[in-house]
Amino acid sequence: MLGIGQQFPAFEVDATVSTDLKTAFRKITDKDFAGKWKVYFFWPKDFTFVCPTEIAAFGKMNGDFADRDTQILGGSTDSEFVHLAWRNNHADLKDLPFPMLADVKRELCTALGILDPNAGVAQRATFVVDPEGIIRFVYVTDLSVGRNPEEVLRVIDALQTDELCPCNWQKGEEVLKV
Repeated sequence: MLGIGQQFPAFEVDATVSTDLKTAFRKITDKDFAGKWKVYFFWPKDFTFVCPTEIAAFGKMNGDFADRDTQILGGSTDSEFVHLAWRNNHADLKDLPFPMLADVKRELCTALGILDPNAGVAQRATFVVDPEGIIRFVYVTDLSVGRNPEEVLRVIDALQTDELCPCNWQKGEEVLKV
């Protein structure tokens, strides 16, 4: 798996960006959202149980991430059409404010090293990438355990200070002075 300090890989995938069939799909590449921090988070499968809880939680916090000049991008190995069907059939996903990446060829998941060897799907992985495309945070949980978007936001706050931040540090608190 790619880790801290490594370049996020180049990619181009189709993405679902709305529930309107006329505007639902768009190509997304690693060049999109240049100059922004990015949170890429992956889930195993659409139409499952843990995944929509996380996706909806990231969606509800989108404004908080945007306030930190951070673009959220979610994805799985499902197709853009499956993403669209899921969004149209799950109330919590209808108004998502971020793209759902469709890594159907599994190229991005493979490049990141998060293609689960047993299940053949994306692991439940999160990458925080700085404006230069460098991975600054990686968070992976078991396929059965949801992640905490508030922790991802906390880490972005800490990374953006460019200072030493102690355990459980929260935005606005003192940083460590050495």
